[in-house]
Amino acid sequence: MGKIKTHKASAKRFSVTANGKVKINHCHHRHNLGLKTAKRKRHLRTGAYLSEAMAANIKAMIQK
Repeated sequence: MGKIKTHKASAKRFSVTANGKVKINHCHHRHNLGLKTAKRKRHLRTGAYLSEAMAANIKAMIQK
């Protein structure tokens, strides 16, 4: 039987915590930052967790 390969693009963007949640970083924090308010940029710095439905798909892609 063949093995399922890790989707490398997803592995660089998502990480699985010890409790099994999938952690992500927010997008829109790379360029054109002068147009965005300080509050918006501050909130984009923090991480977030995926919903359970999406987490199952991502876990399948980045399984080890």
